[in-house]
Amino acid sequence: MIQVSQVFPTPDFGLSLTFSNGERRRFDVRPYLDKGVFRQLQDYARFSQVVVVAGTVEWPGEIDLCPDTLYEKSELLQDEQAA
Repeated sequence: MIQVSQVFPTPDFGLSLTFSNGERRRFDVRPYLDKGVFRQLQDYARFSQVVVVAGTVEWPGEIDLCPDTLYEKSELLQDEQAA
């Protein structure tokens, strides 16, 4: 199972992710921001508190996303496609 090893929030409510297989990918969180507990992340100060926990990403309040979702619905970053 592929896991998240590093995460950085981006100003457009995206996540720059590094996975355990070495791939760097970008995940857009915006489609989730109007759903359930993810509404709390509309505040960028809170959104930017994302960290890696147990191979996935998590925000305060134990808000998280499945690592499979993060991988399957993310885009490979351009510099990785050239490699």
